Amino acid sequence: MNTYGLRGAITVESNEREAILSATRELLEALIERNGLSEDDIVSCILSMTDDLNAEFPAVAAREMGLDQVPLLCVREIDVPGSMERVIRALVHYRAPEGHEAQHVYLRDAQSLRSDISGAQ
Repeated sequence: MNTYGLRGAITVESNEREAILSATRELLEALIERNGLSEDDIVSCILSMTDDLNAEFPAVAAREMGLDQVPLLCVREIDVPGSMERVIRALVHYRAPEGHEAQHVYLRDAQSLRSDISGAQ
């Protein structure tokens, strides 16, 4: 087994607790499903949010999904003028067999962040 990094992002409709939790669940579920992961495969996960989101920690959604044994860290994105607003990003470190190809996931308006990645939608 090798260790890989997996990226993803999603936009959030509003700075409300349930909107943040729902978007985080949608993003993590898509990352897990597209890459055929189980909780045991995940080494750690870093979740970031833009400055305009602060109604809840995105890690709460991961815990509610059952990722109880996965180390999680919530951080702030750098506030670059003109950058996309209301974005949650994920960096998932996981184990998979050699030769595995990471399927990164960019959802909603965040698709435009990495249109260069085929299959990012």
